[in-house]
Amino acid sequence: MAQAPARLEGLVVASHGRHCVVESAGGERRICHPRGKKSQAVVGDRVLWQPAAPGQGRGHGDEGTIEKVLERRNLLYRQDEVRTKSFAANLDQVLILIAAEPVFSESQLARALIAAEAAHITPLIALNKSDLVEPFARAWERLWPYRHMGGEQDTQHHYRVLPLSLSESGAVDRDMLMHLLAGKTTLVLGPSGAGKSTLVNLLVPGASAQTGEISQALNSGRHTTTTTTLYWIDPQRTTALIDSPGFQEFGLRHLAPTDLARYMPDIAAHAEGCRFYNCTHLHEPGCAVQAQVRDEQDAQAISPQRYRIYGELFAELSESPY
Repeated sequence: MAQAPARLEGLVVASHGRHCVVESAGGERRICHPRGKKSQAVVGDRVLWQPAAPGQGRGHGDEGTIEKVLERRNLLYRQDEVRTKSFAANLDQVLILIAAEPVFSESQLARALIAAEAAHITPLIALNKSDLVEPFARAWERLWPYRHMGGEQDTQHHYRVLPLSLSESGAVDRDMLMHLLAGKTTLVLGPSGAGKSTLVNLLVPGASAQTGEISQALNSGRHTTTTTTLYWIDPQRTTALIDSPGFQEFGLRHLAPTDLARYMPDIAAHAEGCRFYNCTHLHEPGCAVQAQVRDEQDAQAISPQRYRIYGELFAELSESPY
């Protein structure tokens, strides 16, 4: 009886549905399929996988089976009206790319920041198209609460907000981003039209070609744009960029509504001052959070828009069946 191939450690660098591409320590890649639900992996996962035994593959001798997903540092989710599904793991940073035009959704931005906070992942906010002077000025002003949250001094700011012009000053922006991304695994998120494809191709020349090849391999020859993909930025494979479509589907249903306040730093800063230990910060008398909601540029205040988003998300999570 032939001995089963040894289990090997690898990194999931792409996924679509239940199929993954796993990269070995030497850089070789192959399609792998999970063995049961417990071995369902996402991009960024470290896994133990096993090559198919001779004569037992699914028609492809270079395929394998994921036997076990190793312990994760963190996990992010996407959602639709029906379900919530994990899609990226073991991240160091999330780079949220928005633009002066089209006008970005602050609600989408807040959802991405909350998900990053809940998973203990450092978020970066980048506002693209600084070459569009007036629209950029308006968008930059809208980001005032995020640029100053935590205090007036740069060292006190809770979030780092970057101005970009990927189409006009790509080389300068690339140098700045490379400094921030070096040695880390970073997930890039962004709505349609923000310039995410431009950013990925700026940092990873040839990324589009890689995506096409991986998509066709994973989806039986049919190109798909729903593949989450990890790209190495450097030859040493120490700096990685993960691209995943569907910014509007960012998932929060795994969070309890009572935990929401601590994942919004401007609200968390005042939540402990409330009269009631279980305050929802929405209608209780003497709420320290409500007392800080005001429409002025104050680093210690909570903007009315941020407070409105908090209320909407609290209601959404309270109604969630998850």
